[in-house]
Amino acid sequence: MKIVMPVDDKTMETSVCQSFGRTPYFLIYETETKEHTFIDNSGAASQGGAGIKAAQVIVDQKAEVLLTPRCGENAAEVIKAANISIYKTMNQSVQNNINAYNTGTLPLLTEIHAGFHNHGGN
Repeated sequence: MKIVMPVDDKTMETSVCQSFGRTPYFLIYETETKEHTFIDNSGAASQGGAGIKAAQVIVDQKAEVLLTPRCGENAAEVIKAANISIYKTMNQSVQNNINAYNTGTLPLLTEIHAGFHNHGGN
């Protein structure tokens, strides 16, 4: 299963990025092989629609799960339409969040915000 997470840097020691749409990178993690890669978020510098562009990156990666601290409603619609589950991360390391997902202790993200359209975040 492929998990995607917004991250601040291209290392496994980095933290989860608090901004889904404006995250600089996404961590792609395969649960079966435990292999990981990082990809740039091409939508991070967009004037608008960063969340939707970030969501499309995740869909294109054929992810099955997104781990994120928050998500705007436009991005969430794209992600849910692709049958990708969204789980809420803890304020801990990337690896701790992966471990929590694997043990079933991360909750589904149920609070989808209206977005920060053109206000510097998402």
